[in-house]
Amino acid sequence: MSQIPENPLILVDGSSYLFRAYHAPPHLTNSKGEATGAIYGVINMLKSLLKQYQPSHMVVVFDAKGPTFRNEMYSEYKAHRPPMPDDLRTQIAPIHDIIRAMGLPLVSIEGVEADDVIGTFSRLASEQQRHVLISTGDKDMAQLVNEHVTLINTMTNTILDPQGVVDKFGIGPELIIDYLALMGDKVDNIPGVPGVGEKTALAMLQGLGSIDDLYANLDKIADLGFRGSKTMAKKLAEHEAQLKLSYELATIKLDCEVEQDLEQFKIQEMDKDQLIELYGQCEFKRWLAELLDGKSAPETAADTEQDSVVTPPVEVDYETILEREQLDRWLDKLREAELFAFDTETTSLDYMQAELVGMSFAVAAGEAAYLPLGHDYVGAPEQLDKQLVFELIGPILADPKYKKVGQNLKYDKSVLARAGLELNGIAFDTMLESYVFNSVGTRHDMDSLALKYLGHKNISFEEIAGKGKNQLTFNQIELDKAAPYAAEDADITLRLHQHLWPQLQQHPTLVSVFEDIELPLISVLSEIERTGVKIDSDMLATQSHNIETRLKELEQEAFELAGEEFNLSSTKQLQAILFDKLELPVLKKTPKGAPSTAEEVLQELAHDYPLPKLIIEHRGLAKLKSTYTDKLPKMVNEQTQRVHTSYHQAVTATGRLSSTDPNLQNIPIRNEAGRRIRQAFVADQDHVIMAADYSQIELRIMAHLSQDTGLLKAFAEGKDVHSATASEVFSVPLDEVTSDMRRKAKAVNFGLIYGMSAFGLARQLDIPRHEAQHYMDKYFERFPGVLEYMESTREKAAEQGYVETLFGRRLYLPDIKARNGARRKAAERAAINAPMQGTAADIIKKAMIKVAQWLATQQDSDIKLLMQVHDELVFEVKADKVAQYSEHICQLMSEAADLDVPLLVEADHGDNWEQAH
Repeated sequence: MSQIPENPLILVDGSSYLFRAYHAPPHLTNSKGEATGAIYGVINMLKSLLKQYQPSHMVVVFDAKGPTFRNEMYSEYKAHRPPMPDDLRTQIAPIHDIIRAMGLPLVSIEGVEADDVIGTFSRLASEQQRHVLISTGDKDMAQLVNEHVTLINTMTNTILDPQGVVDKFGIGPELIIDYLALMGDKVDNIPGVPGVGEKTALAMLQGLGSIDDLYANLDKIADLGFRGSKTMAKKLAEHEAQLKLSYELATIKLDCEVEQDLEQFKIQEMDKDQLIELYGQCEFKRWLAELLDGKSAPETAADTEQDSVVTPPVEVDYETILEREQLDRWLDKLREAELFAFDTETTSLDYMQAELVGMSFAVAAGEAAYLPLGHDYVGAPEQLDKQLVFELIGPILADPKYKKVGQNLKYDKSVLARAGLELNGIAFDTMLESYVFNSVGTRHDMDSLALKYLGHKNISFEEIAGKGKNQLTFNQIELDKAAPYAAEDADITLRLHQHLWPQLQQHPTLVSVFEDIELPLISVLSEIERTGVKIDSDMLATQSHNIETRLKELEQEAFELAGEEFNLSSTKQLQAILFDKLELPVLKKTPKGAPSTAEEVLQELAHDYPLPKLIIEHRGLAKLKSTYTDKLPKMVNEQTQRVHTSYHQAVTATGRLSSTDPNLQNIPIRNEAGRRIRQAFVADQDHVIMAADYSQIELRIMAHLSQDTGLLKAFAEGKDVHSATASEVFSVPLDEVTSDMRRKAKAVNFGLIYGMSAFGLARQLDIPRHEAQHYMDKYFERFPGVLEYMESTREKAAEQGYVETLFGRRLYLPDIKARNGARRKAAERAAINAPMQGTAADIIKKAMIKVAQWLATQQDSDIKLLMQVHDELVFEVKADKVAQYSEHICQLMSEAADLDVPLLVEADHGDNWEQAH
């Protein structure tokens, strides 16, 4: 075998890898049914290549979408190739993402093929006397081989240097194009010469030389003696033009427009967090384990990602509880366990609709049981009486001395509450353990966590229930499938806790965030969610009608401005009107090169053109209508006659709660239509809505964190901070600050919190950039502590890779050292904002806990906590008790944190949520 020179530049034919990997086993899919076989095959070949040659420079080259210059030369080129299969097309983007995350340069150039790009790079390297290794399975590449360029087929591990080409093909690299042109290629639809195959082509090339030599010696071809040699000269004469075309089609281009510096292909450091995310999505367990554990798992020849063992296997002993004796034995186990994992199985993900079908428990790794209570399919075995089970297990679930761990126990607590059972003793929640440990490191659902931390692929719900409209609910699933699934949930939950908790314990501040904020909040949120909020459906119906009328008016106005009718919701039609017909400037393009009509683009254009402004209003109103005024009445629960949102503790990076169905956080407050929606959130008879809101909490946190004397003084003296800022920035006495000055100062205050640049401030205030820069310079001159805080925070974030809230919650910033300037700047902005936004989130969570604890001591039901939205708590209060409750709640909320400035809480009330502001 030929020797490969040390540390060659490796050029990888990614497109060749792609198709070979797709057609080769194993044909893998993940638990969602998404094809992953090509991804696995391509990445596996790349990893092998890296391991074998350990190069410093390497590039993976893929064909670009669309036609190439060969299609222009010959319209039938590759015309017979079938379209790419859908299950291969969906794997291309993940392959590219993983390659980039591995730190490998990736190139794709429109108008040419991967072969041409590789040919050009190999020529550049050869001219620099640099050794090149081309990894491909494409025989056409043999034409590129020379003293500096070698081919390797990773499938067969065949290496072709100049002598290797002769040994394989019978001719040298210099005749490979002639060889390909004579034979033609059915796959690529290169015509060649009729009747010329491998043997005939080889006989002519070995006998007389190149195609040019053949035409110079047509009379000598008959003497070569191969089959058909007597008539071959005539064939060549007849098909000369066709052969010339075939030669051009078969010739790899060596002069593509590429960057000439080959140093661009230096392999970079891998993005470990991104790879963990991508391998997790594909469910490549062994590779995931290698990244997480920092060591390789043993491999065998038969080892694949679907069946490899990445952690020591746990012996499982799962039991299905159908007899009273089994139940009694398991109840004893639960009482004796220091901690047990608990999970419910239900008929729905909606906690207000879900019926309890069964429960599962785990007391040790691998030791778990499923207790079915409501499987009612035909032929289902007899199950224990639900009421009897409730009487026996209810006291254990309700007793706080029996410690439980679960995955998203808020849901289970709500389901049990509706079934008449209490769940206390919540000691741990693996979803929240993962979230507090690293909010941005992974998704926090059980399947993702099991893959990431245990290298274990859970049984998916679709595996046992099916997909789509025919999917079964849990009560319809046969026990031989349902029981292992349910028991595994409890078992994996316990094992995740055993993995995660020791890691959290290494960081006392994170333990505090978990134990003092997130864990007690579970019960608070469960109570709020089940309480729900009353809405006025008739009012929303009227609003929907009014919005519809306004939408039609906007359409007509838009048609007049455009000079024709068009669909305002159609991106293509909007692009045609704005950029083709009206010739508005193209500010940004989509990844496919079309003019962008994204919100920020329209906002920018709206400064100078009326139509984009109309489109923005139309989009906003249409979204309000579909998301709220039309949808909210349909979300009213039949039993409670209220709307019940779901709060999520483990979604946002900074610790803020999010909500869905409905999303309460996204109801606009700055426009009239949004405020009208809040009018539909109403109270019961003889009650009012009361809202308690932190005043300028993030600015107060900024003052505390930065210790800027000017800000501290302004808040301590109870000044309006925006007016005080305006007084400093515009150098005028406080009583001479105008509303316009205050507006600009407010934009500066909040802009700095969110890391806004002078350009962003200028755009927001619609002023020249130099003026915005002057305001910011003046601000930092007057409040130097803020600038010092921002600079030190950036430095600290870059040094340690994360920032912290006042209470020790961490936000990791994987892009803080990114080579991409835009990503790095975004991470720096997040570094400045996250401690303030995260601290505000922690404060309101602590306030909710304090308020809920106090509410629990009240014997009446005259006040209920209904919602948490941004920096505000919303209550339903008996009308004659507002004054006493309002004062006490404001006091409790203001005591949620001890800052160096007053933590001011303002409360108001009214018949609806809007009036309570």
